[in-house]
Amino acid sequence: MPHSFGKASTVAALDIGSSKVCCIIAKISKDKRINVVGYGYNVSRGIKNGMVTDIDQATIAVGNAVQDAEQMANEPIDRVIVSIGGEKVRSFLKTASITLNKNRPINDSDLEKVYLKGTAKVNVGEYNLIHCIHNSYRLDNGEFLKDPRNLFAEELSINILLGLVPEYVCKNINTVIENAHLGISGKVFDSYASGLSCLVDDEKEMGATVIDMGGGTTSITSFRNGYPIYFAAIPVGGNNVTNDIAYGLTTSFSHAERLKTLHGCAFLTAQDSIDTINVYPVGEEDDSCIKQIPRSELIGIIMPRIEETFEMVNRKLQEAGLAHDSSHRVVLTGGASQLSGVADVAAMVLDKQVRLGRPKNILNLPDNLYTPAFATCVGMLLFGVNFSERRPKKIISKPISSGSSWTDNIGMWLKTLWG
Repeated sequence: MPHSFGKASTVAALDIGSSKVCCIIAKISKDKRINVVGYGYNVSRGIKNGMVTDIDQATIAVGNAVQDAEQMANEPIDRVIVSIGGEKVRSFLKTASITLNKNRPINDSDLEKVYLKGTAKVNVGEYNLIHCIHNSYRLDNGEFLKDPRNLFAEELSINILLGLVPEYVCKNINTVIENAHLGISGKVFDSYASGLSCLVDDEKEMGATVIDMGGGTTSITSFRNGYPIYFAAIPVGGNNVTNDIAYGLTTSFSHAERLKTLHGCAFLTAQDSIDTINVYPVGEEDDSCIKQIPRSELIGIIMPRIEETFEMVNRKLQEAGLAHDSSHRVVLTGGASQLSGVADVAAMVLDKQVRLGRPKNILNLPDNLYTPAFATCVGMLLFGVNFSERRPKKIISKPISSGSSWTDNIGMWLKTLWG
């Protein structure tokens, strides 16, 4: 996705989530400064667990968000960068090696040669390729390097991270965008975009995992040496907490969401058994029907779901060999991360340093967007302006054999990377 900013250009990002749909329009200056000129968002419809379930409802939600952003920006748009998420997100590793001339140091032509070899033919099976990122090199099966130029070696290897989702996921998103009379200028995984907006450079270099807690899914992207090294997702999000509250307290979903927002917490204190909250039974709106319950009863419903969410995340990180690295920190973002106490539970379950991430890498960001809920959409602008990925020369779709060299080795590679 090449970019040219010889004069002020317009970039638009569209985050289609399970809880909300958000569109942000920005002007990009010649020196790549991003100036947000319009945004719009509304409740998501026709989306569940990050995937389209109703084309018509999703199209309406997209159209409304885009229209609001266009009105604020006073400019129509015809193309958008689109977020991709959902529990079907996968990451696989592809490697390639070349023999080097031992009599001269590694140069740009060697890097190009090994990259072309690694991307000459990529078999994605029944998936669509969203990302193709070379994230590290290796010399003679030694240490992983970010830049091996000017070094001597006999063999140069490259590691290329492939981010994929099933083909039908992309087809449904494409249909919604087309029905909204828009084109797609790029696609990016939601948690990858969130990492671009929330992480500082040192975190991306030293190692950090972004856990983007959305309404229907929790997405994961791990960084090292400045690049993503792992993508994953689990089918649990903030909506699951709301549903638990609604069923546990026999109240409406809207009231359950309100209880979660106003009184919810991910851990108990002694005071919670003393404090009381009002609950409207489902179908009742008369104040005479209000039930009073201790706040501890609400928190007792929330806690198991939050703990389960991070236990599921931890299993993903363990599979990838990322769970036991003490220097690897975690940054939480997404709307569901704003629940009080979530960061404390994450730190306990994951046994890592944890902080809450807000979009910080765009200057003069409107206050309404400076929350974890908009980290993905803000990061999509950064992705669109600052990052370009080269597509493989040939993408094929053939059944992946059980002995595939790149579908099963990412965990072992990451374990080696962390030492």
